[in-house]
Amino acid sequence: MIPDDRRYTKDHEWVKPEEGSDALVGITHYAQDQLGDVVYLDLPGAGARLEQFAKLGEIESVKAVSDLFSPVTGEVVDVNQEAVDHPELVNEDPSGKGWLLRVKLEDAAEMEDLLTAEEYSAFLEETSH
Repeated sequence: MIPDDRRYTKDHEWVKPEEGSDALVGITHYAQDQLGDVVYLDLPGAGARLEQFAKLGEIESVKAVSDLFSPVTGEVVDVNQEAVDHPELVNEDPSGKGWLLRVKLEDAAEMEDLLTAEEYSAFLEETSH
């Protein structure tokens, strides 16, 4: 449920390094499960600059509107238009087809400030007690 090919935030976002300096950003299975049915995504467009841990947009579900925070600093190079048009993809496949943004990383070393899959799993266990 928690892929180990990416890093995680305590706000339940993930970042997955790709070829070169690009990375995909999305929300975790846990986050989509807590949100319930996702109905709307408010995401920055290509060219927007993200700051690590700063608000990047909002996700709206039938339960609530929640802020999304960037796991990394960088420039948005692509938005998953399919997820914007069909937000239910975030529920169906949050680690795959439901990705949100492709970001050109400014500093790949920031990934070291994030949780590994094992650390994120332990964090979830701690917070659920």
